[in-house]
Amino acid sequence: MAGGAAAAALLLTAAWLGGPAFWLAWVAGVMVLAATLWLAGGEWRRRLREAERSRDEVATQLDRRISELFSLQELGYILSGSLELERIVEQVVGFAARFLDSEGAAVILSPDGGRTLRVAAATGTLEPLAGRELPDDDEGEETAIRSAIDDGRIRSNPAGSPGVRLTSELTAASAAIAPLVSHGDRLGAIAVTGRAGTAFTTEDLWLLSTVATNASVVLANGRLFQMVQRSTEEWETAFNALTEGIAVVGPSGTVLRANSSLAQMAGVSEDDVVGRDFAAALFGPDAGIAGILQAARSGGRPAPLVARSGLSQRVFRLTAAPLGDLAGRGSIVALVEDVTEQRALEAQLIHSDKMATIGHLVSGVAHELNNPLTSIAGLTELLLERGPLPDFPREHLRVIQDQAERAGRIVQNLLTFVRKGTPDKANVDLNDVIARTSLLIAYEMKLRAIELRSELATEPLTVVGDRYELQQVLLNLVTNAVQAVASLAPSRSRVITIATLRDGDHAILRVDDSGNGVPSEHVPYLFTPFFTTKEPGQGTGLGLSLSYGIVESHGGRLSYEPAPGGGARFVLALPCVAPGDTAEMPATQARRILVVDDDLAVHRVVSALFAADGHAVDTARSGDAAMGLAVERTYDLVLVDTRIVTAEGRGFTEALLAARPGWAGRLVTASGNGRGEARAPRHLRKPFNLRELKALADELFSSPPRSPATMG
Repeated sequence: MAGGAAAAALLLTAAWLGGPAFWLAWVAGVMVLAATLWLAGGEWRRRLREAERSRDEVATQLDRRISELFSLQELGYILSGSLELERIVEQVVGFAARFLDSEGAAVILSPDGGRTLRVAAATGTLEPLAGRELPDDDEGEETAIRSAIDDGRIRSNPAGSPGVRLTSELTAASAAIAPLVSHGDRLGAIAVTGRAGTAFTTEDLWLLSTVATNASVVLANGRLFQMVQRSTEEWETAFNALTEGIAVVGPSGTVLRANSSLAQMAGVSEDDVVGRDFAAALFGPDAGIAGILQAARSGGRPAPLVARSGLSQRVFRLTAAPLGDLAGRGSIVALVEDVTEQRALEAQLIHSDKMATIGHLVSGVAHELNNPLTSIAGLTELLLERGPLPDFPREHLRVIQDQAERAGRIVQNLLTFVRKGTPDKANVDLNDVIARTSLLIAYEMKLRAIELRSELATEPLTVVGDRYELQQVLLNLVTNAVQAVASLAPSRSRVITIATLRDGDHAILRVDDSGNGVPSEHVPYLFTPFFTTKEPGQGTGLGLSLSYGIVESHGGRLSYEPAPGGGARFVLALPCVAPGDTAEMPATQARRILVVDDDLAVHRVVSALFAADGHAVDTARSGDAAMGLAVERTYDLVLVDTRIVTAEGRGFTEALLAARPGWAGRLVTASGNGRGEARAPRHLRKPFNLRELKALADELFSSPPRSPATMG
């Protein structure tokens, strides 16, 4: 502009001067003006080139930013498509390496939020670190990765710096580390390495920070998803590990969700039980549990209900309650417990408690009855052995003796059900067991107008077992048969048949009845505890199951089959033993016997029995009197009632053996409850048979005589 002004001044001067001077001035002005215009055009061209270069740089930056935005958008799409941490970290390292054109990239995570660091994924030059745990920083030796995580700031090295110490074992010539932080939680870091001598720019660090921010959110969500998934798996495992059945029942009564235990109770798979009616699947039709389910749907918490399943014949305890937020919509949660074995144990405990109470009563009554029965039976037997009596028919004596023995057997049968202790197995004749049981139930059979038939084998059927347990089994079978025929119409025949026979090496006992038999669908459950077809209060369902266990403990088997003429037949098979030979008892010599009993009738019977053979019999009614005799004299046989005690309350047997320790082998105890004493190996049950007492005495007397010095 200054050159243009000078040219204008020259032209004006030339016009003023005129003549040749005018032309010279004019030419000079034109030249100055041309030079000025040329210089102005060069400046304009320079500025134009600079503007074009700036425009190209802006366009390049814009293209880069657009590319970065699209890449970040792509990364967002990919990361949002998965919540699996493994896939997320693989995508992050791949994009970080591509965005920043780096030689290597890695994602380092802190699994527990503490000092432990693990390289979750890596690529390029950092790939050897993948899966490794990074050691903690040594004291005074800080690493870039831990520093970035600790202070939450990006770490990088400027150009020309010696390098970046990433870990205690790895140093990179150029690197940048961005922390991964979400809602204040430090999740880890992203590390990228560049080429030697090339530092990361501010834009690079901004891009790395943006990638880290997006990755932090997705990683936090992925970690939360893993926690939820792990919690769900733990809950599912615990849900299915419960032995109790659990079901979510919808408003219509169908199963919406169930665990494996409930499916097992229903006898189907977990998938099959869902969608089925809860009551029908577990308890069968008309189960009677609608009330408790309806009460729970109404928002209440009804008391647990115990019911038997008509499908599995198991006993279940059902608890129902509203299901949280779904309670108002009629959904409930049901808890089902199998209490079959628990109920069986409870019934056994109740039965044992009742038997213990009855036992105390029966034991006392048995003792009081057995003493007079012993005298009646014993004296009658002595009278029968002495020959005919004038003006007194022997038939009357036999009737007295038979009825006394019958009364004694009835007392012993009562003791069968209150007897304590472990089973006492010995040789038992099944025919004798049947005879004793028949006496026990004969009166009830007569009242119910039921005919009892016996078809017993002519030969003894001897088995090894506990007489009382076998009698309990037979009584259970006969009782079931009585209940089966008692409900028949008056026009129907009411007959129960007990038969025995030998089948090879087994003794067979059959109990048949003329009832309606057992329906085929009930046969598989006959010996299951608590299974019963009787009305409530009419039976516990334990009789056959207990009988089955007793028979099995004796090495036998108990089974059911339809009776040939209709009705039911139960068959008991036990191993049979061959009868042993009975040896002849040797003759005896005169012995001295001590009878210790508080009943004078027993004294008279025993004295009459042994006096006929020339034996000397001393008697005592108290423990102290008997001790005085035992100290003064020596006896070959001491017959003691187990209830006799000394003045100090000490059992007489214990006191006697303390004073005479060598007399254990000559002691014979007697009691009305059938229980002997451990120190006395020989025992008689009152009312004892005189022949048994005499045989036992002969056995003792047959042992070699001992000198007084060795007799205690």
